Amino acid sequence: MSNAAMVALYARVSSEQQSKRGTIDSQIAALKERIQADGAQIVEDMCFVDAGVSGATLVRPHLERLRDAAALGAIDRLYILSPDRLARKYAYQALLMEELGSY
Repeated sequence: MSNAAMVALYARVSSEQQSKRGTIDSQIAALKERIQADGAQIVEDMCFVDAGVSGATLVRPHLERLRDAAALGAIDRLYILSPDRLARKYAYQALLMEELGSY
């Protein structure tokens, strides 16, 4: 049995235009580079990406998958580019950080 931490990443851009310009790809590349620099590995199933979805709502397909995975104990460490990628509103950020940190 491996002692390696289960690593996940979450990336989001809010507009379809940003998604088409590839800003989501640059977020993912930066996160994967940091994960590798930290000596960790990530599997594709643990890449949660909401492209073209507003951060003003908590109802996002891949954010919901991420929350479900965390609730099941499948994530030890989460990488995000910045807190506003989780949510635009500070109250939502705090809620998500508390929720994800409690598992």
